[in-house]
Amino acid sequence: MTFRDIIGQEQIVGHMKSAIRDGKVSHAYIIAGEKGSGKKLLANTFAMAIQCEEGGTEPCGMCRSCKQAMSGNNPDIRYVTHEKPNLISVDEVRVQLNSDIAIKPYAAKKKIYIIDEAEKMNPQAQNAILKTIEEPPEYAVVMLLVTNTGLLLQTILSRCILLSVRAVEKNRIVKLLTEKYGASDYMADLAAGFSDGVVGKAIDFAASDEFSSLKNEVVENLKRFDSMDAGEILRVASQWAEDKSNHRERLQLAEMWYRDLLVVKSTDRTDKVYFKEEQRDLYRQSSLFGYEAIAKKLKAIETAKERMRVNVNTESAFMVMMLAFRDN
Repeated sequence: MTFRDIIGQEQIVGHMKSAIRDGKVSHAYIIAGEKGSGKKLLANTFAMAIQCEEGGTEPCGMCRSCKQAMSGNNPDIRYVTHEKPNLISVDEVRVQLNSDIAIKPYAAKKKIYIIDEAEKMNPQAQNAILKTIEEPPEYAVVMLLVTNTGLLLQTILSRCILLSVRAVEKNRIVKLLTEKYGASDYMADLAAGFSDGVVGKAIDFAASDEFSSLKNEVVENLKRFDSMDAGEILRVASQWAEDKSNHRERLQLAEMWYRDLLVVKSTDRTDKVYFKEEQRDLYRQSSLFGYEAIAKKLKAIETAKERMRVNVNTESAFMVMMLAFRDN
């Protein structure tokens, strides 16, 4: 595990390496980004590099400290855990951080605390950690990993260095998936496009049989909506609504499909589309639908997203969207 394993986050990596090189590692960081964006990888690599006995800006991977970190047993790199899935309590912060931080490092110059899903700290837990961040021992480093900085107290935000993880370019994710994870060109391209620049998502999608099945089912329906009657559309809308864990994924796949139609219609080529294995149906539908009709379908997807955000009946939102898909 080195900074070279991290793609697309050159600004954050540069900041971390400079801090180590210049001896200016801060006492508190917030690493913010979507789930799967690489927050843990950044935090773990930074912690390893800080503690590495070789004293460089990259973890060597060979010293005792690095080996302990890679096995999860470095006594000077601590992870605050929580029992309840949606809550980090004040007692967990007090026991695992506030009390423990008074004990000096066992072997290294620093003692590092990593709190994943830190936005799950309740107000009492955040206030408990605030005092530690305000008056930390000189050897302490606290890293808060969050998906939503808006759930942290402003007083915490103002006392930490904020490092925001960026979306990674699609071509870099495709290269990673094909070269490191052995994904096919087609699946790598589709997973990278579907991931919104979040590397962890792309890796999961490319390797997931469940995602592949979901993609196939959605695409088969998208190819048939123009010929479905209202009863069949209602059946599919009910099916999609019942699959609560994949609402967003279904909408995103539909959006990618109709964007592919626009590409084919405007260029008469398929080298830039996501669904390369569906060329025949993309050409067929692109000849059936005009630009205005495809734009209406994309608008229907955005409308469905908005309706679901404001808790409109999901089945109704899917039904209205699918009727728009049938409109040529």
